[in-house]
Amino acid sequence: MKLLRMNQIKLSVLHKKEDLDQAVQKILHCKTIPEYTVVKQSIDARDKSNLRYIYSVEVSVDDMKSSQINRLINNKNIMLIDGKIYDFPSMVSSISSLKTDGTSGKRLQHPPIIVGTGPAGLFCGLQLAKAGYEPILIERGLPVEERVKTIEDYWNGGSLNPECNVQFGEGGAGTFSDGKLNTMIKDKCGRIDEVLRTFVEFGAPSDILYVNKPHIGTDVLQTVVRNMRDAIIEQGGQVLFDTCLTDIVTKPFCQKDLYSSNSQGNFSVSGQIQSIIVKSQGRQQEIPCDCLILAIGHSARDTFYQLMDKGLYMTPKAFAVGLRIEHDARMIHVSQYGTSKEAQSLPMADYKLTHQTPEGRAVYSFCMCPGGHIVDASSEPGQIAVNGMSYRSRDARNSNSAIVVNVTPEDFEGTGPLAGIEFQRKWERAAYEAGGGKVPLQLFGDYKMHRKTTALGKIQPDIKGQYAFADLNDCLPNFVNDAIINGIMSFEQRIAGFASEDAILCGIESRTSSPVRIQRNSDFVSNIAGIYPCGEGAGYAGGITSAAVDGMKVAEAVACQYDTRRSQL
Repeated sequence: MKLLRMNQIKLSVLHKKEDLDQAVQKILHCKTIPEYTVVKQSIDARDKSNLRYIYSVEVSVDDMKSSQINRLINNKNIMLIDGKIYDFPSMVSSISSLKTDGTSGKRLQHPPIIVGTGPAGLFCGLQLAKAGYEPILIERGLPVEERVKTIEDYWNGGSLNPECNVQFGEGGAGTFSDGKLNTMIKDKCGRIDEVLRTFVEFGAPSDILYVNKPHIGTDVLQTVVRNMRDAIIEQGGQVLFDTCLTDIVTKPFCQKDLYSSNSQGNFSVSGQIQSIIVKSQGRQQEIPCDCLILAIGHSARDTFYQLMDKGLYMTPKAFAVGLRIEHDARMIHVSQYGTSKEAQSLPMADYKLTHQTPEGRAVYSFCMCPGGHIVDASSEPGQIAVNGMSYRSRDARNSNSAIVVNVTPEDFEGTGPLAGIEFQRKWERAAYEAGGGKVPLQLFGDYKMHRKTTALGKIQPDIKGQYAFADLNDCLPNFVNDAIINGIMSFEQRIAGFASEDAILCGIESRTSSPVRIQRNSDFVSNIAGIYPCGEGAGYAGGITSAAVDGMKVAEAVACQYDTRRSQL
């Protein structure tokens, strides 16, 4: 399917739909308004006295003459493109056709099991369920309806549930976030668009299909993930909650039954999966399994240790740590867009800031939440971690983001694949101690002077959870503290007031991405045959959309390896 994409259509931020209709009609020299699809909408705020929306739209060329098409594409802002719509069976067929080692079409003895119901697990499960594989999804936490209550009880002063919290439970960590869907990954096969369309199908607003920085919001995400779960069940899958993976049972690798030597690449195969052991409602249960997808998320620390004990190849991975910073949302909005009537009509402003310290450390804003909240995102007793969260409306009084600093395996005190986990744990324990079991909070002016905050300034914190005054310098390595201060002072040059003395800091932000990568080959398989590392926890994604895309890729890999027929007992 051929389409014309028209870019750089600029309109006032106060425009009406009719204005865009007429702009498209004028570009195409049509007598009537053509059918078109908006594929991108962004804000041009370089000139605050002339704020503009910039659109890209697509129209079909089916009814156009070749002479008209050729004339239009002479315009540098118009191009002829192939319209790609993702189709799982076609994708699997095209990948399978490239395989020459005879590793496709093997028979599954049991339904594939997916560990985790975050974006990677849900999208992997949905594709496999639609294709007839009847997957079993297991989740250590609770369904989202019960999860919300459990988390709110903790925020209100109750005990932390290590199995169900902001990190664990239906929907994964992203369910209690801003629900950002923008991503830096590239995908020529239409998977990203399919992720967005799927979210809309299950309850997300349709504007995520075209806005430049789409977000769903935590309140809407809760509905979306519940609807996805129901769809998986309706199409033959199962979703088992309060069910935690505790062990993997392997057997000697039988190459002729499963793989050719080429499919394992450079891996030395150390066995193949036979079954898994799970703990459900306090009872151990063994489940036969010949295909296990590990979409475990970046905080499943106990599971990482289990996997290392079973011999899965893992390597330590760089990530970032830092603090959350809060400002008055209106201040950020005025700084970005100005005070005009047009500016007031725009969605709450965001920002993206980066800085390089003289020592070569990268400092940057991460997971910015316009009109959002800071949340206690802890998952282990005696440790504190925070994150940012926004509702769909983004109408809270403050805006916040993480200001984080890159750390590499060279910064970890220990060695081995899981040294990054212990680095996280050390500083999360320090944060817990600094805040007396609550989220430690400090004003930026006090943070610079290494003194404990004793009173708030102009900004009132907007934190889901209990907090206490502390000195955050005790919660992170000195090089991280120095880099954060250097970065915030630099960001003041971009946003006036960013380095305000009474800007609120709290911490620590330690779960920016997985500190581990579980190695997999070109067939997405680990060194234990039948195990597929997947998503952000395995080290192959960073955010909701990229995790969902990786889940789809793993589903494709499973379908290329196995057909849906299972032997009958």
